[in-house]
Amino acid sequence: MSTKEKEKAVPSISTTIAGIPLETCVYNASGPRTGTYSAMNKIALSRSGAVLSKSATSNSQTGNPLPRTWHDRSKQRCASLNSEGLPNAGIDYYISNETISESVGETGKPYMISISGYSLIDNLQMIEKIRSAIIDKGAKIAALELNLACPNVIGKPIIGYDFSQMEHVLDTICHLPCIENSEIKVLGVKLPPYFDGPHFEAASQIVNKHKGLIKFVATINTIGNALAIDTNAEMPMISSNGGFAGLSGPAVKYTALANVRRMRELLDPSISVVGVGGVKDGSDVFEMILCGASAVQVGTCHWIEGPTCFDRICAELQSIMKEKGYKSIDDFKGKLKSWSKEGAAASREVKKVTETCLTPIRNSTNDVNLKQERDLLIYVSAFLMAVVAFLLVDKFHFI
Repeated sequence: MSTKEKEKAVPSISTTIAGIPLETCVYNASGPRTGTYSAMNKIALSRSGAVLSKSATSNSQTGNPLPRTWHDRSKQRCASLNSEGLPNAGIDYYISNETISESVGETGKPYMISISGYSLIDNLQMIEKIRSAIIDKGAKIAALELNLACPNVIGKPIIGYDFSQMEHVLDTICHLPCIENSEIKVLGVKLPPYFDGPHFEAASQIVNKHKGLIKFVATINTIGNALAIDTNAEMPMISSNGGFAGLSGPAVKYTALANVRRMRELLDPSISVVGVGGVKDGSDVFEMILCGASAVQVGTCHWIEGPTCFDRICAELQSIMKEKGYKSIDDFKGKLKSWSKEGAAASREVKKVTETCLTPIRNSTNDVNLKQERDLLIYVSAFLMAVVAFLLVDKFHFI
């Protein structure tokens, strides 16, 4: 391949999760902009590698009272809160052939269903409906993501923090004939964020008991029980649950990276890790994959920016890979290096070179801004002089 051909070569960001091929390794998290097939179709038409539904409950529900979301509007835009309470159209809607067909359209992208029952019985009943939709009605459902991590259902605990309950739930579900016989071909589990070493180990041991049946783990969901205050009104920003809500956005990325890294280290190699939490650009995706993620979900950024975020993020990831000489995500997936003096020195050198290259651009930009401000001042001054002249003519009848 010639130098020009190498320069034109676009790195592949395709991946597989439990044997499911994805054109890109980036797709939507369950939650924002996934409640209807029209919203999901917009995801399918973007560069998102798959379409994941809203977390479904047994019946449709409206969720918690409004306002139930909040976005940091400062320059940093570092955080969002939500206490939605799983508003959704109900399991029957998300597994219907009409919804799946309208969501995916002609893209042929994998359609995945997320469920979050109020009880084990709820989840078992929904899983049976999914089985029936696939086997009896030919529904093209590529995977089931079992949400054990929602912190925003008032009065309901996060199952992923109650390890005895989590073990019972997964033991029961993984012994269902439709799971053991692969009528539902791919089962994944969405986990809450963990913060302590023994908790990582406990959760991974429970999941590893069912290797071969549980095919992927998505980590993390929102960090529960965050609180944002309206200082003008001296009250919470969110009305329900005393203002306590799930924290998401860039602020949680570092916790998410740690969870992806530890889960990849502790889980059986047959179980894929899907990273989620605080992803806003291609660099964040690169870091997730470097920590061991096979794919990366985007939630809050999709919520704020809309599905065009997938196009931008995929392009940014490919740009980073091209700059580093990576042809596919397998070239760097899970290959996070240990800290070293040599690595730190090389990083400082890259930053120094980057800063040197950017300085003239910044100076040029500043010069352009100064010129624009000067021109604006001239225009404003001329306008004011014209106004004064008009007033003088009107007052003194100058001709």
